Amino acid sequence: MIFFIFLLACAAAASTGIIFKPGAWYESLVKPSFTPPNWLFPVAWTIIYLLLAWAGYRLSLIPGSQMVLALWAAQIALNTLWTPVFFGAHRLLAGMVIIVLLWITVAAMVVLAVRLDLITGLILFPYLAWLCVAAALNFSILRNNR
Repeated sequence: MIFFIFLLACAAAASTGIIFKPGAWYESLVKPSFTPPNWLFPVAWTIIYLLLAWAGYRLSLIPGSQMVLALWAAQIALNTLWTPVFFGAHRLLAGMVIIVLLWITVAAMVVLAVRLDLITGLILFPYLAWLCVAAALNFSILRNNR
């Protein structure tokens, strides 16, 4: 049951991608050469959200995981916020601020999770890696589309 609560939170975050689609505005932006193909985004995020729910569930079973779970809650809120700000409001700088805060939050979450349970920390690592790509992409788009 607890896993499904984490999965529901991830589904709520994912739903912003359905509501605020990249569309013609995003296609018109100057993007860097390392921009992943469009089909990869939903695949990557689906895997990341499933891993996030699994990690949240695992953390909920570990005594003393309150701080990591608080970071989990903070990251899902920031994650949910980024899409409507970037794709909905077309606010590139605000999106950059959010993704930097998200990266810091997830990095702290990974470090603390590894200390509590190596497997859970490893489960979260692909998310941090993908955020590195996403942040670099956001930064490049911000720089090239003023």
